Amino acid sequence: MGQDAVVILEGGRRLPRADLLLDNRGPGLFSRLSTTQLGGLAIKAAVAGSRVPVDRVGHVIMGMAQHSHRDSIYAAQGMRWRGGLPHDVPALTVARICGSGAEAVVVGAELIGAGLRTDPDRPFLVVGGAESMQYPFTLWGQRGRKIGPAVQKYGPIEARSLPAGTHLTDLLLASLYDPSARTSMANTAEELARRYKITREEADAFGLRSHRNARRARDAGWFDEEIEPVTVQRDGAAEPVTIRADTHILDDASLEGLARLQPAFEPGGIVTAGNASAVVDGAAAMVIGREGDAAKAGLRPLARVAGVGVAGCAPEIMGWGPVPATQRALARAGIRGADVDVVELNEAFAPQALACIKDFGGMGIDPERVNTMGNAIAMGHPLGATGAILMLTCAYALRRTGKRWGLVTMCIGGGQGIAVVLESAGGAPR
Repeated sequence: MGQDAVVILEGGRRLPRADLLLDNRGPGLFSRLSTTQLGGLAIKAAVAGSRVPVDRVGHVIMGMAQHSHRDSIYAAQGMRWRGGLPHDVPALTVARICGSGAEAVVVGAELIGAGLRTDPDRPFLVVGGAESMQYPFTLWGQRGRKIGPAVQKYGPIEARSLPAGTHLTDLLLASLYDPSARTSMANTAEELARRYKITREEADAFGLRSHRNARRARDAGWFDEEIEPVTVQRDGAAEPVTIRADTHILDDASLEGLARLQPAFEPGGIVTAGNASAVVDGAAAMVIGREGDAAKAGLRPLARVAGVGVAGCAPEIMGWGPVPATQRALARAGIRGADVDVVELNEAFAPQALACIKDFGGMGIDPERVNTMGNAIAMGHPLGATGAILMLTCAYALRRTGKRWGLVTMCIGGGQGIAVVLESAGGAPR
């Protein structure tokens, strides 16, 4: 690939992943921040960390899955200005649901590779993803209906004027139901469990492994160089709180505790709150560019984007999407599964991940190399941000361990998968 390779520069940053609710009893630590605010924090940290002059950034591309806040329609543009980049830098929002953050990196790499819109004076792009999972409760079907004294066209609704029995829809819950599969995302994991004969005990053991690996990685400081601490004001009377680590990791997780949890989605099912991805808010950003341009600017590459695969699958087994996507990514990178040193497989649900890992074995991918630092069961899955978060985790892990090849992959609601092969650019931390 040489000087034309697209590289992720050193200095990319992600925010800590913060639980939707704090201790399941109150608003989460990021509950006051919109998706664009989270993305802006990540962009500001990534640009500073990579030491790229602001006037050398030519485009911003950020992933986001759901329009969940008043300013969400502005998406990447809102993240761009909140991140401190000037108004003459354009911004693009990409949405591939759970794969949006990875897709943003890929779109950026392809934009650079095509060269049709690349500004030679601004050859670097900011890419990543963000998601506030603080989705609102929504009222559907009222526009054009009489509410109180007038027909509702636009503007605020007086709640006391709504007919008795009016219900609000939880947009978070509604978004996790796939009409094409006629089931929720979790039920697609139950279907994979049946097809692959995965037991509740195996699912719980995998969930425990995620927490233990994440705790070990956190305590060893392996996430420190990728995490940008965030200080928040929870309310006007409280002291500010600085969040430095992912909040969902359980220090006291045990098989006994996980076994006591009830099936959450099907009677007799195996998916529980303990072996499914945590619902969290988060964001990540990084700067990418051609390796030659980075060298000329005296910037340090962290990893090369070596291969990409995107694939579709039946929506009722959407969690299997990483398998065909990984096959394509490995082929594009020209490597075998046995060559992969670090694998970041998004743990949407334990049985979904286990099904993929079983098929990865047929490609020669060592199961022991998958999610050695934990993953979404322990740390959470902020939809539009996850792919970018895992990209950073993988790239930094390759450098820390001195390994060469990394794989980032995830399933996508509706029946897709995305996979990206990274090649370490070597070098040691500054």
